[in-house]
Amino acid sequence: MASYFQWAGGIFGSQGAQTNPNLQSSGMLSKEQLLQLFKEFSEVLDRPDTKKRIADAVKAKQEAVNLTTDVQEELFIKMGVDPRFGIECLGKVNKVYEGDRDLMIKFYEFVTREELACEEAELGPEAFAQKMENVKKIQQQQMGMLQQLRGLPVDQQQAFLQGLQSQMHQTQAGPGGSAMTPEEIQEFFARQHGKLPQKASPPPQNFGSGNSSAGNSSHSTLHHRNS
Repeated sequence: MASYFQWAGGIFGSQGAQTNPNLQSSGMLSKEQLLQLFKEFSEVLDRPDTKKRIADAVKAKQEAVNLTTDVQEELFIKMGVDPRFGIECLGKVNKVYEGDRDLMIKFYEFVTREELACEEAELGPEAFAQKMENVKKIQQQQMGMLQQLRGLPVDQQQAFLQGLQSQMHQTQAGPGGSAMTPEEIQEFFARQHGKLPQKASPPPQNFGSGNSSAGNSSHSTLHHRNS
């Protein structure tokens, strides 16, 4: 994920830098501080002026992530935290709070929210909305597919998902480098599902409108920066 490298870079870049003695610059951010940052960051990214700020930066050939990092630093100052120190702490969250499931979920939501803000600025509102609509369709297909596969042996489930993942990679690596559309994923599932052994009872549920037992599909992977 994009600004992870800036988080990690803060560990080294902050050495020897001048810090404001009135701002926190040692120890580790508490869970409460992190949750406050995550909440306020999401709220700021939803504001029209922030969206315009990031979009304008992209038009000026700047990296969108530089702007979202600026927003994080502004929030740290508002919280009484030295921004370089705050960025450094974000690079340590995975290690320090790895046992706190609730916080880690919020952390990855924070990471994903930043990525989406950058993508929206880079793609433009219309293309971004279309992409999110496709993501929603794929998620719906996943649920239907998993319901279809649930009654099969684990090894057959794994074989099917591996086949789908391979097909998705081939499509992305082909001419144009585009990802599979929801319709292509559904078609793949319908074809492959016909090759799988059918359960004796109850009969497989028919998700499609044709003659094949079509499920809603996909083995998705979210691109994601880890920390």
